[in-house]
Amino acid sequence: HRCCVLQVLWWGPRLAASSTERLPTSCHLHIILIVFQLFINNQWQDAQSGKTFPTINPSTGEVICHVAEADKTDVDRAVKAARAAFRLGSPWRRMDASDRGLLLTRLADAIERDAGYLAELETLDNGKPYAISYCVDIPNVVKCLRYYAGWADKWEGKTIPIDGDYFCYTRHEPIGVCGQIIPWNFPLLMQAWKLGPALATGNTIVMKVAEQTPLTALYVANLIKEVGFPEGVVNILPGMGPSAGAAIAAHMDVDKLAFTGSTEVGHLIQQASGSSNLKKVTLELGGKSPNIILSDANMEEAVEQAHFALFFNQGQCCCAGSRTYVQADIYDEFVERSVERTKNRVTGDPFDLKTEHGPQVTWETQLFKKILNYIDIGKKEGAKMLCGGKAASDKGYFIQPTVFGDVHDQMTIAREEIFGPVMQIMKFKTLEEVLERANDTKYGLAAAVFTKDIDKAHYLSSGLRAGTVWINCYDVFGAQAPFGGFKASGNGRELGEYGLDNYTEVKTVTIKVPQKNS
Repeated sequence: HRCCVLQVLWWGPRLAASSTERLPTSCHLHIILIVFQLFINNQWQDAQSGKTFPTINPSTGEVICHVAEADKTDVDRAVKAARAAFRLGSPWRRMDASDRGLLLTRLADAIERDAGYLAELETLDNGKPYAISYCVDIPNVVKCLRYYAGWADKWEGKTIPIDGDYFCYTRHEPIGVCGQIIPWNFPLLMQAWKLGPALATGNTIVMKVAEQTPLTALYVANLIKEVGFPEGVVNILPGMGPSAGAAIAAHMDVDKLAFTGSTEVGHLIQQASGSSNLKKVTLELGGKSPNIILSDANMEEAVEQAHFALFFNQGQCCCAGSRTYVQADIYDEFVERSVERTKNRVTGDPFDLKTEHGPQVTWETQLFKKILNYIDIGKKEGAKMLCGGKAASDKGYFIQPTVFGDVHDQMTIAREEIFGPVMQIMKFKTLEEVLERANDTKYGLAAAVFTKDIDKAHYLSSGLRAGTVWINCYDVFGAQAPFGGFKASGNGRELGEYGLDNYTEVKTVTIKVPQKNS
């Protein structure tokens, strides 16, 4: 799809026009200086301050367009709209649960209809290969929304046989106004993970989207209005974390907050909840996930899956298999094959369907420089760099896929989340040893085991302190299966039936049953 057509729309009231540009092979875009607005109360609005910020094409480092920058004043406006939409008697609160599900289904249908355009916009703004945007991200967005559409009229309470002459039952009621803060690595998918359960259970939303990648979320806002969600139910605010994000976290009229991002920011959000109104908080945070390769594993599959576990999405995954533990008797062969596979990884134009590896997402090159700094630290601390290690282009934010061998657990690159294409391979001997080492981290998001021995698989999976454990596979997700972390990787779960718990309050109702006088 190298010659796709990019259509950039102004979704505001002041201009009803569009322009098109054909993307050449180099993905060099004509700069279109327009401003994308905030989505509040089903209307496109400028930021109260008039501020805007540029969103950057990470393949070239050039400005795509400018976006309105929300701050505390805009958060207040959005929360007010969401609160009004949640009031008793409002169209949203009076809506049948089955009709909420129908709206979610229509949203999924609209996203599926516009899949090609959304995938192009995601690749342009995020840098991930178009093949991933179109074939992985979009289908999973659609599946997630359809899954939660099905739950809308099935999230039931219980009748409880308490002692005495009473009729007791529970109601699952929406929490209220939900603040949601999503990251830049999977903009569309993380948006769907947040919207689906919150809307299925009848909440209203104020969502801050990542300042690095706001465009697809704003396009989905346009679809939310198109399919018929009432005013104020969903409000989308692009803006900065320290201003817009912090304002949502501390807002006294936000009842629940869901955040996906770094553990450092997760601490700040917990503190903001505690110092404001004790809003309910769910967090999906960082990881340093162990990927354990036993000597009896299928070598070819293990090498390919370990490669995928680390380098998928340019290593920008919270659950990336960034600590690869390989049993000693196959270590040398595994390292040799992994280096060969990494050297053959195709890096380049993300709109080329052959490309496996695009640029890093970055804001003013901070992430780009951070990853290169970690590579330098790895070399200085004695890890053996086997391939990669440099910028892959003089244009854009490309970094060569990098592999380190002879890595020890106390090295910085083995302890800290790099969030980039830097693979660390470590040697172990026994199951007891690798289990202890794998758990020796503040994180606990995911883990994997590769083995043909079912007993070893069960032993390790039961002992690993992680929210998800994959056996002979990696990064397998389904809307039906919960995802979340142990320890500093967060709390609460997203996806599946478990994901609905985060967005409802359980109310107990007890009714005195009158008894006929004898």
